[in-house]
Amino acid sequence: MEIAIDLGTANVLVAVRGKGIVLREPSVVTVDRNSGKLVAIGEEARQMLGRTPGSIAAMRPLRDGVIADYEITEAMLRHFIARVTPGRSMTRPRVMICIPTGATGAERRAVREAAQSAGAGKVELIEEPLAAALGVGLQITKPEGHMVVDIGGGTADVAVLTLGGVAASDSVRVGGDAIDSVIVQELKSTYSLAIGERTAEEIKIDVGSVHPQGYERQSDIRGRDLLTGLPKTLHISSSDIRPALMEPAREIVASVRRVLEMTPPELISDILDHGIWLTGGGAMLHGLPELIARETGVPTHLAEDPMSSVALGTARALDMQLVSGHLVIFKRVI
Repeated sequence: MEIAIDLGTANVLVAVRGKGIVLREPSVVTVDRNSGKLVAIGEEARQMLGRTPGSIAAMRPLRDGVIADYEITEAMLRHFIARVTPGRSMTRPRVMICIPTGATGAERRAVREAAQSAGAGKVELIEEPLAAALGVGLQITKPEGHMVVDIGGGTADVAVLTLGGVAASDSVRVGGDAIDSVIVQELKSTYSLAIGERTAEEIKIDVGSVHPQGYERQSDIRGRDLLTGLPKTLHISSSDIRPALMEPAREIVASVRRVLEMTPPELISDILDHGIWLTGGGAMLHGLPELIARETGVPTHLAEDPMSSVALGTARALDMQLVSGHLVIFKRVI
């Protein structure tokens, strides 16, 4: 059995060769503080965020796209692998896992070892931009340039790809979590309203926008008034939080510009033809494609299914071991 895993800061997606994506769960775990035992994993644990008693801790074992808590990550992986391999307890599946471009050697080893300890057999790693490009359907093995920006929960990975490898790349630890964080801070500092990360994510989806021409939606937000300590409902619009959202958006744009500056002129010509492709849940922030297009002068497209692109591409990479009898070797050896 062969499995592809998008091990993200916010979500874990698992695809099985020949079946497509079979599991999509939040990267959240709840643990009993007294016994150290796991209480819940995935969506069940996410529902507990901000609502647990003092004896239970809800946590995300991955931060900035890499492992922050090895033991919890191993347990989470073991749980998800077991769910997609029923009745195969004696078989150790081949597993392909995507990782951020900027992951260090130690971080890559941690991913391998956690997967193997969780029950995987052979473990292979692929960088997220390569997987994202495959998921979008770009022909990255040809001698032409393609640019992909994958914005996950913890990182934004930017890369120019050609001949199955990375010609230029950059990675910034800015993603969906950073966007949620600035919303929390903006409401706290400007409106004296305390909210949790789940509410911040809902605000981002409902009214968040960095569109250059403006975009207005409104929503009623419930939280705790920091001045009185009492419940409070606040009516906000897109323009109220747009200035705060521009900060992480500008960091992503700056990363895109850096990669374009590193790219050979011949590949720049290809990128102008093909455009920049955005993938990942963070890419769904309203107006981000338009902002990048305006700041770079390059047409920018949002993938059809941005949240699934990396997982689908990782699954397609399982089939790229042999091409015409030759092993496909990506330029960046992992």
